[in-house]
Amino acid sequence: MVREPEDQDQLQSMVFAFFKEYRIARLLKQSNITKQAGVAVLDVFRAVFSLVFTQRSLNRWLKQSGGEGFGKDTVYRFLNSPRNNWRRFLLLLSAAVIQRISRLISDDRADVLIVDDSLFSRSRSKKVELLARVYDHVSHKFVRGFRMLTLGWSDGNSFVPLTFSLLSSENERNRLRGVEGSIDKRTCGYKRRKESMQKATDILFELLTQAQGMDITAKYLLFDSWFAHPATILRALKHSIHVVCMLKATPKVHYEYEGRRMTLKELYSALKKRRGRAKILASVMVTIGQDAKGNPVLVKIVFVRDRNRSSQWLALLSTDTNLSDDEVIRIYGKRWDIECFFKVSKSHLRLAKELQGRTYDQMFAHTTIVFARYIMLATAARNDQDLRTIGALFFDCCDELDDIRFVDDIRLLINLLISIMEATDVQNDTVIDMIVEQFISHLPNAIKEKLAA
Repeated sequence: MVREPEDQDQLQSMVFAFFKEYRIARLLKQSNITKQAGVAVLDVFRAVFSLVFTQRSLNRWLKQSGGEGFGKDTVYRFLNSPRNNWRRFLLLLSAAVIQRISRLISDDRADVLIVDDSLFSRSRSKKVELLARVYDHVSHKFVRGFRMLTLGWSDGNSFVPLTFSLLSSENERNRLRGVEGSIDKRTCGYKRRKESMQKATDILFELLTQAQGMDITAKYLLFDSWFAHPATILRALKHSIHVVCMLKATPKVHYEYEGRRMTLKELYSALKKRRGRAKILASVMVTIGQDAKGNPVLVKIVFVRDRNRSSQWLALLSTDTNLSDDEVIRIYGKRWDIECFFKVSKSHLRLAKELQGRTYDQMFAHTTIVFARYIMLATAARNDQDLRTIGALFFDCCDELDDIRFVDDIRLLINLLISIMEATDVQNDTVIDMIVEQFISHLPNAIKEKLAA
């Protein structure tokens, strides 16, 4: 269904405002994405960027709009260029957005970097460059496509994709197509192709290094059990960032506890569990290896009850041993932001569906544009939800989003408790104060600290 004209005007106004606010033309130039002939590169980029909001295919849009002075060949020539540094463009845009969001959050709030991979499906393709058989964790089958390894930033409210890599396969037998022989080896497009055939963990830290090189920092790095190996965790610590991750119970990985090397299942069996239906079953300090100086690396493992299978358990690891058990769980919960990002990108922003090109450069360029669309929507949502983005007056007057609202709810509960006691036989103010103090003392430390502030 095609959108109404007033909706189209509103969307176009949003796009133009976003391009102006973050100086998209300047970012394109800084990323060596410049015009080769005739049409301004910003016009072509804006046309592809806005395509999903028109709910039309490229061919239909070119016929109905007259192509705004260019044709289909111009668009494909723009996307197929191996000299365009799309990764730098996305990092520059993300850094600018995060810089603005960071002014709206307090220093003690845990912002995080999240890494995960998702299937970039090309199931019907045969001649796509570097097409490979990759394992789909959802269907548990090998399918045609790529692994889209993605690094993103989140403060718990807004998720910003930073950078990504479309991974083919390091195993040559799983690659259905090779690299086109005409690619100039001096271009960033050729480097992206070489990168796609490396190990995912090596690419992970290459992406992390590039993001930190743009002064994009966070307190914690989150990932799921597919990356949670001791070697990966120790390597992440060298990047001056703590890790919070899910662990997988495998017999090949051991943890040192009380002088013994144990698997995760053996470790869980050796611990004393909390009684009743407690969500947190146990927590323990273990050693996973040694740092560069030969010192043992101590980490915290928290065992929690699996809410989907009450008889089962899950294990979370944190290299920050000062975190409480509840805080480890709360921080890891922010990893869900990247799953929502994957869902929106595939279902609504037409990732891997809008253009069916065969070159690796085109897929990489279009994926970058999809990520930029999501960033625009994330900033618009933040502007609607957080009143402090309106101006200096709201910045000074409005509380921080979500965290403060939660504390206000606790204060309302305390006031309700007081009013109930006053309405009953408890008339002694000293007794009321004593009951309220005991109630507050049994709250988690994180809530007590907020109430004290």
